[in-house]
Order: sequence, then C-alpha cells, then structure tokens
Amino acid sequence: MIFINLLVLMLKKKRMLKGLSQLQLSQVIGHKSVGLVSQSELYLKKQHFNMKHLYQIAYILECEVNDFFENMN
Repeated sequence: MIFINLLVLMLKKKRMLKGLSQLQLSQVIGHKSVGLVSQSELYLKKQHFNMKHLYQIAYILECEVNDFFENMN
C-alpha cells in the first residue's frame, strides 16, 4: 500500500502543477465524472489507476510514466 500512496502522491502533485482539477483530468481520459480520479487518489474502495490510465495521464501531463515513480527507492 505504501507503493500506491507514493505513486498517487506524485501523480496528484503533477496534476496540480498543471492546474488540472480531478474532474478535468477525469474528462480528458474519457470519464464523465470525477469518481475514478478522486477514488484513486484516496485509494478508496481499493480503486487505483491501471497502466492504460497512467499512460493517458502521463500524456496529458506532458511527462513520462516513469516520472510517477520518482524517488521510490
């Protein structure tokens, strides 16, 4: 679970630096509501991003997927 928390913190940080809300990010990756992003960022109901989501989000945030894994040693 620590791994998931670190991943989500990095993703959330990058999302916020780009000035995107959870709803905006959700809509850009093809979801109509904020549910996926919000629940994934909180790891609510064991909801998490899959690899397809990570690639889509990295493209939107103009970074590489491996950027989400920075400092995870």
